[in-house]
Amino acid sequence: MAEQQEFLMIPNEDGTEEKFEILYTFESDETGKKYMFVAPADELENERNNEDEEGVEVLAFRYTEEGDDITLEMIEEDNEQEWDLVEEMFNTLFSGIELEDEEYQ
Repeated sequence: MAEQQEFLMIPNEDGTEEKFEILYTFESDETGKKYMFVAPADELENERNNEDEEGVEVLAFRYTEEGDDITLEMIEEDNEQEWDLVEEMFNTLFSGIELEDEEYQ
């Protein structure tokens, strides 16, 4: 039985919304916060169809949920504790894929 894909729209720097697939979510006992790994849906589709030789860009966010609404928050660059936690989880889940910490606002 295939797992159902979940998507969300994230505005880029120009304000244009881009479709991202939610790859994984988790809550940290250490910080008490929730985190999410996402990747551009079109890049993932190309990767799955073996059309992309460069790999997929994966982004990490802190997030909160209120009903059906999800609010994404950037993880501050200087927050080493949080980044270490997120990178450790990423490496455990997606070994062999590079984590890109680009900012989307």
